[in-house]
Amino acid sequence: MEDYFAGDDRSMRERMLAGALYIADDAELAADSARAMELAERYNSSWATDRPAAVQVLAELLGSLGEDSEIRPPLYVDYGSYLSIGDRTFINFNFTALDVAPITIGDDVQIGPGVQLLTPTHPVEPGPRRDKLEAAEPISIGNNVWLGGGVIVLPGVSIGENTVVGAGAVVTRDLPANVVAVGNPARVIRTL
Repeated sequence: MEDYFAGDDRSMRERMLAGALYIADDAELAADSARAMELAERYNSSWATDRPAAVQVLAELLGSLGEDSEIRPPLYVDYGSYLSIGDRTFINFNFTALDVAPITIGDDVQIGPGVQLLTPTHPVEPGPRRDKLEAAEPISIGNNVWLGGGVIVLPGVSIGENTVVGAGAVVTRDLPANVVAVGNPARVIRTL
């Protein structure tokens, strides 16, 4: 394996958060991920029977959780701590947020079931990919956005406020504010 990190003394976590190549199975990152899986499992299993305890677990798991926001389980995250959710946001069942880079979700956002927000990227070249390198790009979802069921948002995408993304769309590039977008790849079909 090449020495991809020669002369760079940053930790893998620092590299990951900076968007640089890093090794995901680094011991520190593996411990962070295990913590997130344990907390997500506690949240998922307690939500129906003890909502106040579940909300406390969610607050411990996430980077931030706005007032009056709700996430219906199951919830899946890589780290949780890089996921920030605004006020009055509703996230339906089976939400996946691979928060290898920061994911920011604004206020009053509606997210349908089965939505995936995916920040990780992998090298196209076979050597670095074989060496288990990856990187990530942040995702930003503006205020009052509605993501329909099954929407997939890819790394580095920003979605402007008030935008609606139709069910099953794959968002491969930024969407402006105040539009409706549908399809794979998502394309704007009307202005609001």
